[in-house]
Amino acid sequence: MKSAISSAVSEKFEYRVPPHPGPLPGGEGGQFDRSRSLPNNFCKNGCLSVLPLPGGEGRGEGERPVQLLRYGSVLLALLLCVGCRPPGKPSTADIELKPDEVRDFAVLYRQNCAGCHGQDGKGNTALALANPVYLAIASDDTIRRVTASGIHGSLMPAFAKSAGGTLTDEQVEILVHEIRKRWVKPHEMLGASPPPYAAEEPDDKERGAGTYAVFCAGCHGPDGKGTTKGSSIVDDSFLALVSDQNLRTTVIAGRPDLGHPDWRNCATDRPMTPQEVTDVVGWLVAQRRANPGQPYASNEHSQTQN
Repeated sequence: MKSAISSAVSEKFEYRVPPHPGPLPGGEGGQFDRSRSLPNNFCKNGCLSVLPLPGGEGRGEGERPVQLLRYGSVLLALLLCVGCRPPGKPSTADIELKPDEVRDFAVLYRQNCAGCHGQDGKGNTALALANPVYLAIASDDTIRRVTASGIHGSLMPAFAKSAGGTLTDEQVEILVHEIRKRWVKPHEMLGASPPPYAAEEPDDKERGAGTYAVFCAGCHGPDGKGTTKGSSIVDDSFLALVSDQNLRTTVIAGRPDLGHPDWRNCATDRPMTPQEVTDVVGWLVAQRRANPGQPYASNEHSQTQN
């Protein structure tokens, strides 16, 4: 390619040496013919000039051809470098996005959800979002509303900017869409019809106590204060930090990350009916203290001694 460049350019152009006070190198005498020398755009006084030779005209006295091989090589190197990123220049991937410009689900979930709901939605201090039973009872509208506005009386905060959070409506929508797309497992719900997300009938606390004895006491104890199989579910702090809906959701969907069964497996002989779920949640809510900010009964002795 270098020879081709040199040959092609040599047919039309020739470099000539500017005036020299004495004999030219190599024994060539005479001065450079200025009458035929016009600098090109890149050459000024005293540098090499490119002159087109008339057709068939030979080289005049005092003219010395300069080989273009080295210049062709430089030109080729420059062409090869076109489009190269200068050293140290950041690429698009290196530029940190503003918080409201993030569109990647993995980033949004890790920054806003994983701390409570666990990596990959498997649960942590809050329920697992990747639980197929939860996704079967919670609609997109429910997940969107809870994500955007939070849950009053619980540890679930509002994330939408319109509710005082940091996420745009588009980012909330990305979370809702991807949670459903990635973690729903319809094959695991074949033949199962879970109770509805929200209660459709009023609860009966008295009846709920009997329901608790059948479906819950085996793990949480006859009075709900816990056993070696399950923790206390009448603990003052626990009930002060969870909403009524959170209790219902846990009874229906369970907590697979904690070994808590869903509504189908709380008893060996049959699943819970929707009304039984509603009644047992009513019984649990009745155990909540009216003023959870006051010293708890179990700590009254400690309060007086310390």
